[in-house]
Amino acid sequence: MRLSVFRIIAPLFLLCTLLTGFSWGGANVFLYHRFDEPRYSSTNIDVAVFAQQLAYLQENNYRVLSLKEIVRRLRAGETLPEKCAALSVDDSYLSFKEKAMPLLRKYQYPVTLFVNSDSVGSRGYLGWQELHELVLEGVDIGNHTFSHDHLVDLREGETRSDWMERVWQDIERAQLQFEKHLKVSPTLLAYPYGEYNLELMQLAEDMGFDAAFCQQSGVIHAKSELMNLPRFPMGGPYATFKGFEEKLKMAALVVTEENPADPILNDNNPPELEVRIDTTDVDIRRMNCFVQGKNSCQAVAVDGEPGLFLVRAEKPLTGRRNKYTLTAPRIKGSGWRWYSHMWINSPAAIVVEAEPED
Repeated sequence: MRLSVFRIIAPLFLLCTLLTGFSWGGANVFLYHRFDEPRYSSTNIDVAVFAQQLAYLQENNYRVLSLKEIVRRLRAGETLPEKCAALSVDDSYLSFKEKAMPLLRKYQYPVTLFVNSDSVGSRGYLGWQELHELVLEGVDIGNHTFSHDHLVDLREGETRSDWMERVWQDIERAQLQFEKHLKVSPTLLAYPYGEYNLELMQLAEDMGFDAAFCQQSGVIHAKSELMNLPRFPMGGPYATFKGFEEKLKMAALVVTEENPADPILNDNNPPELEVRIDTTDVDIRRMNCFVQGKNSCQAVAVDGEPGLFLVRAEKPLTGRRNKYTLTAPRIKGSGWRWYSHMWINSPAAIVVEAEPED
């Protein structure tokens, strides 16, 4: 898949960057779920805050592109515009249509709605007719699977081939329903809960999706892996105007190599992550490392290997999902660069088998 090719050619891109002064363009994509539903605090945003965010985009001349357009430019090798942002919403709750759409209409901003089709018409969710009306209005529909299951997990007694077939059918079932009820065939996929692994990324590519989106924070750039694109979640404590403004101004901390690329923890907790960073326009001496929970982490430079760092938390990671986040200030002008790597701690998760040594 594209990921393996990227690892091979990454040093060449790094060399070109150093020789030509090429600037990594970026797109800051934001993820929303519920609007004015404080009962569900972890995925909710106050509509007044959402209105502030959209007003800020307009007042500060941000180019708000659709996810389709961003992916099209990435696949075509085209440059992303300066001050580029995008808006996405997962799960198709009623509050999206009732609370968010009036504001999106006001500012005429594109939005991608990722729909898990089994929930359509259920209590609190949009129905097919309402979704059809949104499609006619210009809302892009993305595939969020049929079941909204933890796709990386094996079920009891399930083989790897059984797992692959089940997940394929789950995603395909949703695709067929979108074609039947909405007359659209989504080209973008969002993994439920943002959970992925290398095999799931390969499956998404094999099914013909142009790109797949996760929930680890970060800025999309010219060399991002298309089946593992980051978004900044806007829910719970992160759903603030200040947090939005700060993340909107982030640039990409470009990682050209990461090992392991797969986020499944296995038995290694805390895990060690090896990353090679393009240090162009990065004050690497001031790089910070963050990990969720009551924990800390360090990024230690590897002697004799420019841009190579080993990242490791002090204590085992907690929760089903966690992440390492690296930030560093830019050298030219103001602002910071951002990169996150997701970790999934589930005993049922598919483990990518190590490749045999030569």
